[in-house]
Amino acid sequence: MFDKVLVANRGEIAVRVMRACEDLGIDTVAVYSEADRHGGHVRFADEAYNVGPARAAASYLDGEAIVDAARRADADAIHPGYGFLAENADFAERVRDAEGITWVGPDPGPMRSLGEKTKARSIMEAADVPIVPGTTEPVDDPETVREFGDEYGYPVAIKAEGGGGGRGMKVVRSADEAADQLESAKREGEAYFSNDSVYLERYLENPRHIEVQIVADEHGNVRHLGERDCSLQRRHQKVIEEGPSPALSDELREEIGEAARDGVREAGYTNAGTVEFLVEEDPDREPGELLGPETNFYFLEVNTRIQVEHTVTEELTDIDIVKEQLRIAAGAEIGFSQDEVELEGHAIEFRINAENAAEEFQPANEGSLDVYDPPGGIGVRVDDALRQGDELVTDYDSMIAKLIVYGSDREECLARSARALKEYDIEGVVTIVPFHRLMVTDDEAFVGGTHTTKYLDERADKDAIAAAQEEYGTGDASTGGDDEEVTEREFTVEVDGKRFEVALEERGAPEIPTPDAGGGGGGRDRPDVATSDDDGGEEVAVGDGETVEAEMQGTILSVDVEVGDEVAPGDVVCVLEAMKMENDVTADMGGTVTEVPVGEGDSVDMGDVLLVLE
Repeated sequence: MFDKVLVANRGEIAVRVMRACEDLGIDTVAVYSEADRHGGHVRFADEAYNVGPARAAASYLDGEAIVDAARRADADAIHPGYGFLAENADFAERVRDAEGITWVGPDPGPMRSLGEKTKARSIMEAADVPIVPGTTEPVDDPETVREFGDEYGYPVAIKAEGGGGGRGMKVVRSADEAADQLESAKREGEAYFSNDSVYLERYLENPRHIEVQIVADEHGNVRHLGERDCSLQRRHQKVIEEGPSPALSDELREEIGEAARDGVREAGYTNAGTVEFLVEEDPDREPGELLGPETNFYFLEVNTRIQVEHTVTEELTDIDIVKEQLRIAAGAEIGFSQDEVELEGHAIEFRINAENAAEEFQPANEGSLDVYDPPGGIGVRVDDALRQGDELVTDYDSMIAKLIVYGSDREECLARSARALKEYDIEGVVTIVPFHRLMVTDDEAFVGGTHTTKYLDERADKDAIAAAQEEYGTGDASTGGDDEEVTEREFTVEVDGKRFEVALEERGAPEIPTPDAGGGGGGRDRPDVATSDDDGGEEVAVGDGETVEAEMQGTILSVDVEVGDEVAPGDVVCVLEAMKMENDVTADMGGTVTEVPVGEGDSVDMGDVLLVLE
């Protein structure tokens, strides 16, 4: 087994991997950007190394800096977590080529093949795994998109070769959209995955998203650990995941699980991974009815890494998947047979994101955890890295934590989830906890298990979501109706022996001083880290005129106008990447462009001027 593992990631997944290492007696090394110099994963690790500025491309995505940190720390393995470099075959190869360092992940060859979606489709086809009708060669011409739509019908999905989680995917609903959506998909693919190659698939209108966890070793053993249902999504980003699926019969479950095993075996894949499928839902299915073995299901993609929602499978099987990854990377053989894998009970994972579900899940731009008190009790697990008093880091994603709840069956799991979510006390940052509370108690489609991947975007009750946010939400410091300072004071009042919690808001009152909550890191001292308040930015002077400003923090992917151009209201002037999503920035008014103070690749904060119009 390894002596020291560097975790090439941040936040809760870095802490999750470090905990598994500690269980195995392995020392841990963190890497951090300037934005994360006080991050929870830095506090938790035995050592920590700065790998660059806040921008991910210059820190967490800098493979050379990561490997250099591993050498400096004398680490003998690198675990990538998920996201960032986790599915980058070139980085895996770089680690493999570094003397004395082991890559905790799949071989670069199968990783590269399965990461390129057209090759993955060919591999699955060879293994007799059902695939959605689509192309097996990259597409460059809008006319190819139109011809595909004429043959198979609209809508058509354009997908980036290296994409995942909805990034790099665009939906074409008519021939008129082909050119624009093709260009956008290629641009996202290049921005996120350094690969602008795209392919086409028939777009299924009402699917369920089912994924199968697999582990495979270098001795030819392949096991599946059951499925997870990830159908509750917004804009192709998962929000709630659960297992087993409330929609699958045992026969269909076994068919999908064996298809996953066949596919990764054909690819020569090792370590942990997830095979994702789309399952055609019966729109007339009633709650409690199950989809039988005659149901169509299709291969979607393979995630060549551990998943955010791996915790669901761990609760159902009592198998520590991260430990399995480490053991397999060290050359060990899987110690259990397929027949010994049993799914017991039911588990649900809730992503505790700093987002406002009532505002189309808009992410928070700033804030601090003034109060952070996660739930506990039997069947409740919280994976996190932040602690009370920590500032929210919004440079990368919106996740604060993951809440995982286990029950003997789905009914008990839903009831326990409602209790745990009610206990989850977070103040200072807006979160989607109110949305989750709505889903597990009052949303008929989710409670009945009849929701599909389109449910949140097309059918969910927006008024009910807004009402839940109003009733249960705490808001955040960055949203307010006026400039007058508002102080909230909380009191415990007893009337006739009954206890009441009362919150009062005072405008213009001084804040009540409170002791410094500190960062708290599980009893650990913070490792020595380098600090700097200089991000190397320069102030940009902006002239007179109407301005177009950034509505959120992010990175400029492209600037679509130049000085002297005429723009009309609604024209796209630039594309801003924020929270892993591509956002078109449009002009509210028409005019002539007089200044463009930003360029491609620039990082911007909320309120920064992107454009000046006259």
